[in-house]
Amino acid sequence: MLIAALASGGLALLNTQTAPVIAENKAREQALARTEVMRSLGVTDFEEVVADDGTIYWRALDESGQLAGYVAMAYGKGYSSTLETVAGFDTDLKVAGLKIIFQQETPGLGTKSVEVKKGDTSPWFLQQFVGKDALTLAVTKDRGEIDAITGATITSRAVTNSVKDAALELKGVLPATPTAGSQSLEGDTSMTVDTASAEGGEVTQ
Repeated sequence: MLIAALASGGLALLNTQTAPVIAENKAREQALARTEVMRSLGVTDFEEVVADDGTIYWRALDESGQLAGYVAMAYGKGYSSTLETVAGFDTDLKVAGLKIIFQQETPGLGTKSVEVKKGDTSPWFLQQFVGKDALTLAVTKDRGEIDAITGATITSRAVTNSVKDAALELKGVLPATPTAGSQSLEGDTSMTVDTASAEGGEVTQ
C-alpha cells in the first residue's frame, strides 16, 4: 500500500511538472502552423479573438496590418483518433492552407493524410483543399470535390467535415461585413495579439 501510494504521488508530481511544458510546446506548434497555413496570403501577425459564445479564432494580418483572413482549429473524429487541424481561410472563407498537427490514424492508411510526396512541400491530400469554399467542403463520396484517401474514407471525412464545421462556426461569429484592417470586431469579448514568424487497418464507409 505504501509503495503504491508513493508511486501514485510520484506520477502526480511528474504530471504537474510536465503539463506546462507540454502545453507550451503545443502552443508553439499551433503558432508555427498558423504562419504556415497563411503564408500564401503574406500574413505576418495574428490577433487571437474570443467571441461571446467562447469560439476562439485568429484574425490574420499582412505586413501592412490589413486583414487577410482567419485561422481556426478543426477537430474531427477519425478511425482511431481525433485529428487536430489548423485551418487557414481568406476573408471569403476559402481555404488558404491546412496543417494536421495531431493524428494517430492507421499507419499506411489514415496516416497518408500527412504524407508528403517527393518534391512536394505539403501533404498531397491537403493540397486539394486550397482555394475551395470551406463552407461546402465534402468528399466525393458525399458529392463533394475532395478525393478521399484510398482505404481511409473515415479519416478523409474527419478532416474534410471538421474544416467545414470550423468555417461554419467562424462564419457564425464574424461580423456580417468584415472590414479589412479593422481593429475591432462586434460581438468579441476579448482580443489579444499573438505573433508568429515563419522563421521562428482502417475500413471505409
